[in-house]
Amino acid sequence: MCCQSLECVHFCSGEMLVQVEHQAVQKWVRVPVTDDCYDYLKFIQEVHAKFNLASGVSVDLKDSSGVDVDADIFDELLRSATVSFKVVTERFVAPVDQSEVTDASFSSEDGSFSSVESPSSASSSSTVITENTKAQRRRLVEGPPDSEMAKNIVYVALHQKPGGEDVIKEYNKTRSLSDPTRKKLVNILVADMIESHGRVPPVNIRITYALGIVTLFPSLKDNGSPTGYEHYYDPLSGQGYLAYRLKTVQRNTASDFKRSSKSAHQGGPRTLRETLTSEQLFGDGCKEAMSMMKHSSDQEVVREKMKATFKHRQNMLHDLDQSSLILDHFPRFLDTPGLIEQDFIMLFGEDISGKFIARWPTFYKPRVTTVSKSLRQSAHLDDLLSTQEESSDYEWDSDLAAILLLVHLLPPTAKGKRQGKISAPEAADRVIKFMKVGTSMATFLAKVGSAQPFLLCVGEKKSRIQKFYIILDQKPIPCVAQTAVAAFDELFKAHFVFAVSYDATLLNFYTFIQTTVYGIDVATTKESPRVKEIRVRINNT
Repeated sequence: MCCQSLECVHFCSGEMLVQVEHQAVQKWVRVPVTDDCYDYLKFIQEVHAKFNLASGVSVDLKDSSGVDVDADIFDELLRSATVSFKVVTERFVAPVDQSEVTDASFSSEDGSFSSVESPSSASSSSTVITENTKAQRRRLVEGPPDSEMAKNIVYVALHQKPGGEDVIKEYNKTRSLSDPTRKKLVNILVADMIESHGRVPPVNIRITYALGIVTLFPSLKDNGSPTGYEHYYDPLSGQGYLAYRLKTVQRNTASDFKRSSKSAHQGGPRTLRETLTSEQLFGDGCKEAMSMMKHSSDQEVVREKMKATFKHRQNMLHDLDQSSLILDHFPRFLDTPGLIEQDFIMLFGEDISGKFIARWPTFYKPRVTTVSKSLRQSAHLDDLLSTQEESSDYEWDSDLAAILLLVHLLPPTAKGKRQGKISAPEAADRVIKFMKVGTSMATFLAKVGSAQPFLLCVGEKKSRIQKFYIILDQKPIPCVAQTAVAAFDELFKAHFVFAVSYDATLLNFYTFIQTTVYGIDVATTKESPRVKEIRVRINNT
């Protein structure tokens, strides 16, 4: 024994004994240590055992002056002062009628709030909410989450924590949340979660808070995902804004609750697909067709033979030894516009192939522009936004600028522990590059280099492009249409036609285009929370 006082006893092992009072009875209770920290939850278990409390009894811990002692300050308090504790117990009481336990009414249509209580009832009603919500929290660990219960927990947490009212006000005003406010919402709820359930809350608790968010704020729900709340917490992968914040607070990974499944996330350009094609050539017939294409000047013959060798080409693309030679074996991609589109249609059909051109100009472009205005301003972002004004004289035209705005909404992430995150303008340069008319193509491509496909715009100036090319393996593939939207459409399709992975820094950007705009591999593609959140914002703008 190293030191001793009237209220606590420290041991050399790091543990200590503290005086605890319950119903006028005082006892010494051991404080367990976990990871060099005094463990709040295990201490509560010790209190239960020492005072023979029933399993259904909830313990509220207070210091000698009656101030609540929460989990987040328990360790710090024990290390900074000599303390003794009092415990107040309560049994779970079934929830009373909804009109008696809430001080606000919820609109099922938009999640807004309107006061329904008189000033005289405010204090007592608020107390009932708090006590009832505590009881609900205790029940969450034992049963599946209930949307009304989840909504009530999130609502009360926001009312009790600093900054929570600001979250509610912004949502009621805009039916959305800006990035700073979304971070504030997540920080508040994670703090509340940890206070109530410890530093490693069970998966069911995390699900409940995520469910509560989209139930309380229905416009934040992602209708493109199974439950709508995966961007806040996805139990299958252990990812989401709540999970990320928990990891930061815990300073270690919640490995027990990460259940990522590689087999569940296999969609994308590299996926080998079964396609319904007829009249395919193999063996000698395929070799003869490939030889004929190389020397034919008739583009219709080239397109016909390309269709007949589609299966053979797909097999080559998924063979590591042959995939890099695809343009050598099928060089007509380099001088026959439309072959990328043709192969893409054979992969997915005409309906999916036409989605970007059909929906980007009228639906996505104006909404991307609107949502981008809420981002933190920068010179590059301001320039891109200015192109949407009629009097703009910015370099890129409004269509290309809107596509690059999406890069700002879905910014690049760090490529690894040793590699920092690049900026949005740097990422945008990996999507689109400009070359002035008259410049040597070979010299330009040798200088810029690129491992992944990008769109090369050739013209007198950026606002007046005369020719578009898809650059793959340092080789230019001419685009069919001469509009920015159609050219980007071909760039995206080239990833699938040539089975080329997305640039790592543009993964969120291209994944959004793939799953949200084209609707490709929606159920099997792994989406980051940011992709899901931006989909929600755009669909609700």
